[in-house]
Amino acid sequence: MPVDPALVPLLDMINNLPHMNPPFDAAAFRLGDEQPMPAFKADVAEVRDLTLDTAAGPVRARLYHPAPGTALPLLFFMHGGGWVFGTIETHDPLCRALASAAEVAVLSLEYPLAPEHRYPVALDTMRAALAAAVDQADTLDIDPARIAVGGDSAGGNLSAALCLDARDKGGPAIAHQLLLYPVIDNDFSRASHSENASGYLLSSAMMQWFWGQYLGDAERTPEALAAPIRAASLAGLPSATVITAEYDPLRDEGNAFAERLAAEGVAVTHSQVPGVIHGFASMLGMLPQADIAVGTAARGLRTAFKMDAVTA
Repeated sequence: MPVDPALVPLLDMINNLPHMNPPFDAAAFRLGDEQPMPAFKADVAEVRDLTLDTAAGPVRARLYHPAPGTALPLLFFMHGGGWVFGTIETHDPLCRALASAAEVAVLSLEYPLAPEHRYPVALDTMRAALAAAVDQADTLDIDPARIAVGGDSAGGNLSAALCLDARDKGGPAIAHQLLLYPVIDNDFSRASHSENASGYLLSSAMMQWFWGQYLGDAERTPEALAAPIRAASLAGLPSATVITAEYDPLRDEGNAFAERLAAEGVAVTHSQVPGVIHGFASMLGMLPQADIAVGTAARGLRTAFKMDAVTA
């Protein structure tokens, strides 16, 4: 189907922004973080900024808790932005929506950004932060036995990598992975990279630049913890909710990852959303598809956490 008409004026504006066209610059992307996209903000009982003490040092975080004083399941959330930009603030509306819809606690994290901090610094920091969140479950009012990881775009990449790492190193136990239009590989030959090369917010050229910032060389063959679809096996990973967008250069790699997870025995809910672009789930109050995506994500979390199970 064609691009949703509600996106046309936004794309017209974005396509004319200097920092959205080559030559790309990390500082220019980060300047845009100071004016996050307007979006509906759901009410959550407790929203608390904190510093998580971890083995990798202090990590800035924001806790969204729908029922303070109750140990709820946790979604450990990592923002997108090509590993180069993005903050807790840019993803505040999305995290609020997920906490409200799923009735789970959400811990939104900030990680060291590229190119100042290349792979694997962000992943190592998030690994330490996840371990710290489990250890500090009492102070966060979370259930350490019910933890999911999730994120959009580059945050989806880090989420999938954490699942591989936890599987191979024996923990911590992760119940579910929520992957919103994730970065999964640096193979730019997939059809969605040519079909959606430009004009849809994230361009193929931009994505190649992001990979260069993260790895130091966009053409480098990455290991599986940088490009999770390259793992020798995906068997034994947590259940997954994978949401992709029709007009996104990353569409085909996200779809391929979902298909491979399912083929290797992982329980997967996969939805390719028509008519939308990369980043659409953050457009709450502007696109109905954003609310639908949040609903799909919430159902996946509640199922993984057995929150809707009928007891005898």
